[in-house]
Amino acid sequence: MQRFCLALDLIDDPELIAEYEQWHAPGSGWPEVRAADLAAGIQDLQIYRTGNRMVMILETDDDFTFEKKAAQDATNPHVQKWEELMWKFQQPLPWAKEGQKWVLMDQIFQFEK
Repeated sequence: MQRFCLALDLIDDPELIAEYEQWHAPGSGWPEVRAADLAAGIQDLQIYRTGNRMVMILETDDDFTFEKKAAQDATNPHVQKWEELMWKFQQPLPWAKEGQKWVLMDQIFQFEK
């Protein structure tokens, strides 16, 4: 299993943030998007928010890569439509690359075992 943490900002508008959360409420997500995530090797996906900053935690199988996921998403019309809808609410982090949404975070600490 692999674990990744990514960050992204929402547009700082309380109405848009509330609508974004409605799209992510239980039973509101698109089953085709969930199926695409599972097919790419994502086993669990969690999103946390404070203010307009979000952190997403992905747990994936050992074969998962972001390149493979991007290639699969590029040919999936449901995922493309979902991502287009989500851009209504999202804004890139100031240090994101052109066109980049979620930015992979670096792990800087872990309990020593």
